[in-house]
Amino acid sequence: MRNGFDPTITPERLGTASLKWDGRKARFGADVLPLWVADMDFPAPACVSQAIQARAAHPVYGYPFFNAELKRAVCGWYARWHGWHVDENHVSILRGVVPALYAAVRALTAPDEGVVVMTPVYPHLIGAVEAHGRRLLASPLLETPEGYRIDWPQLESLMPQARMLLLCSPHNPVGRVWTQEELSRLFALARRHGVIVVSDEVHGDLSYHASARHRPFGSLPGAEAGVITLLSAGKSFNIAGLELAVAVTADIALRERFEQALRIGGLAEANLFALVAAEAAWREGDAWLRELVSYLAETADWLGQRLAEVVPSVGYRPPEFGYLAWLDCRRLGLDDAVLQRRMVQVARLGLNPGTDFGPGGEGYMRLNFATSRAVLEEALLRLQRVFGG
Repeated sequence: MRNGFDPTITPERLGTASLKWDGRKARFGADVLPLWVADMDFPAPACVSQAIQARAAHPVYGYPFFNAELKRAVCGWYARWHGWHVDENHVSILRGVVPALYAAVRALTAPDEGVVVMTPVYPHLIGAVEAHGRRLLASPLLETPEGYRIDWPQLESLMPQARMLLLCSPHNPVGRVWTQEELSRLFALARRHGVIVVSDEVHGDLSYHASARHRPFGSLPGAEAGVITLLSAGKSFNIAGLELAVAVTADIALRERFEQALRIGGLAEANLFALVAAEAAWREGDAWLRELVSYLAETADWLGQRLAEVVPSVGYRPPEFGYLAWLDCRRLGLDDAVLQRRMVQVARLGLNPGTDFGPGGEGYMRLNFATSRAVLEEALLRLQRVFGG
């Protein structure tokens, strides 16, 4: 046991209404090993479960009240973890990051206006654009020997056509933590062209090393105008199912428009137990999260060593954050449909196909390694049997 986080404890999740485990049958098949949707098989920290149990002991579960303590908790967390001193008045509590992305696109852009998204990327950033009839301005990232990089000339060519940039920071699925220099350049570019930046930062607490430390977009100098930063305890503490997020918007006029959209959509609220859990996590979860991040960094490196041993034809660069491995399967010589079919029907593994993540995802698979080493070893054995030759 390391400060409350124990990687050997992975409770049975079947029968708990788990999308990852109970939902696998509809997506892949009942006997498929699920390594797809981005939640962890580890228990939430004890401070969270204890806070939920304490509140559940009171038998009345009426409408919750957003008191100032939750905002103080999130502001304290970002000051401690990211050196970002957030004004409580800039904080909006809402139902989740994904609904916030859709609300922002709907409220802050007009039909047929352009929205820039750097791909391959978390599918809901693309979905939020397409669902509202906006023009998707895809800017594929560049693959280099050192990892993914922003294609600056291509991105700069799109910005005059754009009203909004949806940023994924850190970037899921490619594993990049954007540097301060990259973020500052993005902000300068957006400001020059009058482009609103909405930054999805749900994985921001999970960067591994000081050399690639996450920097909240809203903390950049001058980011008081035209920026919405979306935050959540969901990925960090494995409480995504409780559906609570925070938006930080220093721009008063932008915040008023965004909050109005949240109210109209019924999103300016949260579950009673989500409020309790998030406050406990942000107040007391530091030690647990430090141990989790250390374990994830170790596992990312371990996974690279094992993949090189059992399926050397599959390329892999350890991510700089989180628990999502971006596997380069192009050397297998299979088109995406065949690759997915063999992965599911022969290897009996449920991974996210790279094509889910838009342009640039072809030939890739995303693997969630936030589970026990025993499960990962079984997955590696299945990969070896099917693709190791």
